Amino acid sequence: MRIRVLLACVLLGAVAAQPAQAEQRGFGPEKVRFSTFNASLNRSAAGQLVADLSTPDNAQARKVAEVIQLDRPDVLLINEFDYVPDNQAAELFRANYLRRGQNGAEPIDYPYAYTAPVNTGVPSGLDFNRDGRADGPDDAYGFGLFPGQYGMLVLSKFPIDRSGVRTFQNFRWKDMPGALLPDDPATPAKADWYSPQALDVFRLSSKSHWDVPLRIKGQTVHFLVSHPTPPAFDGAEDRNGTRNHDEIRLWADYITGKAGYLYDDKGKRGGLPRGAKFVIAGDNNSDPIDGDSVPGAIQQLLDSRRLIDTKPSSRGAVEAAETQGGANLKHGTNPRYDTGDFNDNAPGNLRVDYVLPSYGLIPLHSEVFWPVASSPLARLNDTSDHHLVGLTLLVLGR
Repeated sequence: MRIRVLLACVLLGAVAAQPAQAEQRGFGPEKVRFSTFNASLNRSAAGQLVADLSTPDNAQARKVAEVIQLDRPDVLLINEFDYVPDNQAAELFRANYLRRGQNGAEPIDYPYAYTAPVNTGVPSGLDFNRDGRADGPDDAYGFGLFPGQYGMLVLSKFPIDRSGVRTFQNFRWKDMPGALLPDDPATPAKADWYSPQALDVFRLSSKSHWDVPLRIKGQTVHFLVSHPTPPAFDGAEDRNGTRNHDEIRLWADYITGKAGYLYDDKGKRGGLPRGAKFVIAGDNNSDPIDGDSVPGAIQQLLDSRRLIDTKPSSRGAVEAAETQGGANLKHGTNPRYDTGDFNDNAPGNLRVDYVLPSYGLIPLHSEVFWPVASSPLARLNDTSDHHLVGLTLLVLGR
């Protein structure tokens, strides 16, 4: 990492010596900040987020905007931002919150935005949780009270190549070779929690998986975003834990040439070509050691030879683990890397939010936005049960 940073400094020095015209033509490297933030901007009823964002006075949205304005990412994924067609909620959030300075923070503008339908709250018509009824949030293709709850939003200062966007909302779990399908422990059969009828329609992605190509410095950088289901709220069959594992695996296969089986929502097959540059971001709901995820779930990404794990950290997370105690005192993951502030008894604070760049991009520094209690910014720690994770990297121009 030290060699990579020294190289970045040399390259930045070279940029400073280049004429401005060269930068305008797209030559030379550029510092770009990618961030992910599960902002908990989800609501319990359809239309409520639009109502809340229609004025500039919603206290939670103001806090979310202030965190973003302080971090100042160039490219941002927001998890748990309810999907509303035609970018309506996104437009309101940009106009009423991000473009207005919050508590002295400088306004920030994102000319490009991408959002799309997700599986949460979309009725399946089948009894996925086997409670004898084929209705309710647990029988939707992804857990949700209404279609679009817990959606995703990508904001960018760089153009989005919309013709190249790939979504995997409808990919069926059973079509993944070697899928870790959940097993009913009460029967001798294997991987039989879901009936054949259910598996014929069951979608792997609990929200969706998006490949959003960005045009940065004359080249394409793929922003790979998702929000796998929490590996909890189930029983001995571990249907959410196994799904979480395979949702993470989808991106692991997508970037390593093992995705010949994958088809996107337009029918295109396969994954990223060799040499493509990308950043994987999102709330993966999986800690490397602690919590309830299937062992090795997030390691499918962290151990990939195509990815760099910069291990973003904060002093606030260390302080929180010490003062909150409980399960945090028995954790194996260093608390400095925690991103989620969860129930102190179980599971405790965890590292679940990630921004992982590919080789070919040069990481400079990364952080978790988790101020210590003595900081004036500690008032923002209750904005969400997750903390923003940011990574600044160097994109080499063509």
